Amino acid sequence: MEMNHILFLSTFTITNFLLLPHVLCLDQGNSLAPSFVTKEIYKQLEGLTTTLTKDIKQDLGFCIQDVNKDWEEAFNFKGELDFVEACVKQKGDFTDRVCTTAEIRNYFQSFFLEGGTSASYVKPNKNCNLTSWVSGCEPGWSCSADQRIDLKNDTKDVPSRTNDCQPCCEGFFCPQGLTCMITCPLGSYCPLAKLNETTGVCDPYSYQIPAGDTNHTCGSADIWSGVVNNSNIFCSPGSYCPSPTRKVSCDEGYYCRMGSTHQNRCSKLSSCNPNTSTQNMHAYGALIIVGMSTTLIFIYNCSDQVLATRERRKAKSREAAAKHVRETVQARERWKQAREFAKKGSAGLQKQMSRTFSRKKSNKQGDIIPPTPPDSSSKPGQAAKAKNKEPSDLTKMMHSIEDDGPEGFDFKIGDKNIKKQMPKGKNLHTHSQILRYAYGQIEKEKAQQEQNKNMTFSGLISMASEGEEVKSRPSIEVAFNNLTLTLKGKNKHILRCVSGEFMPGRVSAVMGPSGAGKTTFLSALAGKARGCNQSGSILVNGKNESIHSYRKITGFVPQDDIVHGNLTVEENLRFSARCRLPADMPKPDKVLIVERVIEALGLQPVRDSLVGTIEKRGISGGQRKRVNVGLEMVMEPSLLILDEPTTGLDSASSSLLLKALRREALEGVNICMVLHQPSYTLFRMFDDIVFLAKGGLTAYHGPVKKVEEYFAGIGIPVPDRVNPPDHFIDILEGLEKPTSGVTIETLPVRWMLHNGYPVPPDMLHLTDQIAAPSSAASDATSTSKGVEETSDESFFVEFWEDLKSNIRTQRDRIEAIFSRTKDLSGRVTPNVAHQYRYFVGRVGKQQLREAKLQAVDYLLLLVAGAILGTLTKVNDETFGSLGYTYTVISVSLLCKIAALRSFTMDKLQYWRESAAGISSLAHFLAKDTIDLFSTITKPVVYLSMFFFLSNPRSTFGSNYIVLACLVYCVTGMAYALAIFFQPAPAQLWSVLVPVVMTLIANQTRDTTFMKILVQFCYPKWALEAFIIANAERYTGVWLITRCSSLMSGSYNVNSWNVCLIVLVLYGMIARVVAFICLVISQKR
Repeated sequence: MEMNHILFLSTFTITNFLLLPHVLCLDQGNSLAPSFVTKEIYKQLEGLTTTLTKDIKQDLGFCIQDVNKDWEEAFNFKGELDFVEACVKQKGDFTDRVCTTAEIRNYFQSFFLEGGTSASYVKPNKNCNLTSWVSGCEPGWSCSADQRIDLKNDTKDVPSRTNDCQPCCEGFFCPQGLTCMITCPLGSYCPLAKLNETTGVCDPYSYQIPAGDTNHTCGSADIWSGVVNNSNIFCSPGSYCPSPTRKVSCDEGYYCRMGSTHQNRCSKLSSCNPNTSTQNMHAYGALIIVGMSTTLIFIYNCSDQVLATRERRKAKSREAAAKHVRETVQARERWKQAREFAKKGSAGLQKQMSRTFSRKKSNKQGDIIPPTPPDSSSKPGQAAKAKNKEPSDLTKMMHSIEDDGPEGFDFKIGDKNIKKQMPKGKNLHTHSQILRYAYGQIEKEKAQQEQNKNMTFSGLISMASEGEEVKSRPSIEVAFNNLTLTLKGKNKHILRCVSGEFMPGRVSAVMGPSGAGKTTFLSALAGKARGCNQSGSILVNGKNESIHSYRKITGFVPQDDIVHGNLTVEENLRFSARCRLPADMPKPDKVLIVERVIEALGLQPVRDSLVGTIEKRGISGGQRKRVNVGLEMVMEPSLLILDEPTTGLDSASSSLLLKALRREALEGVNICMVLHQPSYTLFRMFDDIVFLAKGGLTAYHGPVKKVEEYFAGIGIPVPDRVNPPDHFIDILEGLEKPTSGVTIETLPVRWMLHNGYPVPPDMLHLTDQIAAPSSAASDATSTSKGVEETSDESFFVEFWEDLKSNIRTQRDRIEAIFSRTKDLSGRVTPNVAHQYRYFVGRVGKQQLREAKLQAVDYLLLLVAGAILGTLTKVNDETFGSLGYTYTVISVSLLCKIAALRSFTMDKLQYWRESAAGISSLAHFLAKDTIDLFSTITKPVVYLSMFFFLSNPRSTFGSNYIVLACLVYCVTGMAYALAIFFQPAPAQLWSVLVPVVMTLIANQTRDTTFMKILVQFCYPKWALEAFIIANAERYTGVWLITRCSSLMSGSYNVNSWNVCLIVLVLYGMIARVVAFICLVISQKR
């Protein structure tokens, strides 16, 4: 098949050699050739060309995309027919010396079979063989045909051509072993050769004349092949050849590549000396380096200023709103005080006036005439006049003072009397209006809290009568009965026989020694326990329903402070509120909730500070812990579970946090948390307490007020000046032994018996210890001995059991991820589109704050492009394949390693957010959207150095498109690696994958397996796209070089769009795989 390609290529090329000169000869007039002969030749060649063009499109499509375009670029001499005119004048039988289709096929078939070397011989034919070798068979010579040749027919046999053998005309080449002439293509230089007396070689073609034949001289060119095999006829670099017989040196300010037909003007800011083949792009390189360096330095040092300036403007607006509210509240308080003072003064004035008038009346009491009914004869106008008599100014003032209305002061925030006239949250639009609304509500709540401290029963009745709204949330009651968790495959209890309930509106604490299963207990209630066999029941609101049905109104605060370190405190809280509060809640109300949480947790001073990371310090550890809690408080949960929220906090911070949680409980929130030895003040702030003993058994579960009474009743009183929770923990830990003979092992059994719970069979012997305390020690010793007995299992049995346990654990985790439960929360959160918008804003801010890392990535690409562009100049023989190979490897490495950060840095944050119900699809799409900026800009940064230093023939645009598709492809692969592997293995795979795949793509495809394997290597498609884009710019004399190179690499010039589509498709498939890995990796 390859041989057929070559034959048709040769036929196409030579046929067009013959066609164009004759067509243009017709236009020149009849001085060179008779018109009827020219027309006849033209008709014959036109029919032959039409026939061969169809075959060329069918068999040579891999290297010729547009037949007409390639013909124009290779053989349209545009009036440069001096060499044809000279040859016609020199050779009267011009048409009898040109090669036929059979001879062309014979030449190119032999040429490629021999490897294309300049010394190869054409396969023996009728004119040139072992028995017949005329002088026309020598290189550079041709002969006239013995009979007239009809070029219209596609002849299969070589015609007899042995008459009048002469040197080939300049502008034509005559292969060795053929006795005919072929026109040299555009971009070639085919002058008559000159004999070098020293070497005996015909320069510049390097062939020798026959020895002993004094009549034989040097002819024209002898071979046209790829530049790798023979470049003798190629127009030399630094010169251009308008026709095959004329070579002109390049002028200053122009450059001429090898095989050029015209000189190219140098670009601005570049210099070109005379006879140069490339542009001096040092000025461009210097400008690009300076510009890029300045930009990167600016980004590196000023990346945070954009966000910082924006945050300062927001802070000023917020401070102005808060100041306005405070001033309004203070003015109202002053007005109230003035009004109260005026009331008191008016009351005293009224008493004084009443006493004065009473004394006057008493003095004139005897003179007073009893009132008589009005006379009917009196004037009616007198009564109306008395009726319409207006009160005096003093009376108006006194009535206004005694009036308790808001007329004297127009207060529009939080006033109960004008509450109905207040603008609702939906009607607030500007940022300042929203902030005033939020701060006004907060000030009102503060005032109500102050009033509620000393509120009496009559005050509560008054508040109810005035219509004050008491906000409440959907209640969640969690009850658990005989809850037991056992590790799969090991039959080890980590939680056992735990019964009780957590009620709405109460704050419950779970305490116990290390290893008692406190966190496991709360994880089981939250539906997060994995790798365990669970027995017993957990009832939600009295029904056997999954807690995941209430996930949208359930908050879980992990033990670790999982927050985004490159966001501010307010940004962390606001994002959680946006994604988890009801979608139909007005924005002002969401702002109010966030502001209320910030105020309650004491985060106001650091609200605009970055939380901080390991590398960059931010807020303190206690403040970070409060932000961790605030992420769940802003979504207004009905059930809030906290795992050690006070660990690492001082007493003041812990007290502040507990007060905030108690305010949440006032709204009906069910709050339960794990604690480690709190202070007595904090201990008394809880409503209920759960003490777990080792083994996950309950030692106490009930009100805090009765815990000391219970333990004292079983013989464990609290010593004086000892913190009760510390004492109970020391008892459960075994650090202290009760003086009454009570053992640690019997405490859970005592609680079971106290509440009437069933005692497990293996713990019934402890009931005897309770009945007979004297034998407790011996029984405990025997029990411990029994526990120490282990089964004598083989290593392989134990290994097999562990393997099955791990498989079951992974299966349960995946089932839990893809399980779907009915939503019973009654809350509709924002959809994927809205969450995507929130994610884009958040990720964009994170990228801006991490702009220094982006600057380093761009700097590395800039350096890589400069180094590779300098070291790997484009080689015309291989179309720059070496430089493009290094480009694929380097860009893949740098872009993959940079893209790993997108999903490696915030895995924990994603797991927390996905477990809370935030959309994984929105999270993934937002990160990919922001990374599209890098996909667009990184190719520009790299090519800004590589393209101008390597100076390929392909355009900047074509190189950019290929590189952008490559970056998109490798970025998707980096996503999958970052999500599936840990950071260290992901980086290793990011290095290995592009190197190994590039090596495979460049291997010889001699087996079916290799041909299939190469198709799955993305570097193959990138390299093919780069080389095709470059090869298309090689025309004219480069046509054979192009076809040979594309054939050796199994490339197709029509596959450029296919290569781009495959790269993009690979990138999309990698993203789908990455998203699946992201969903599977969720830790609910």
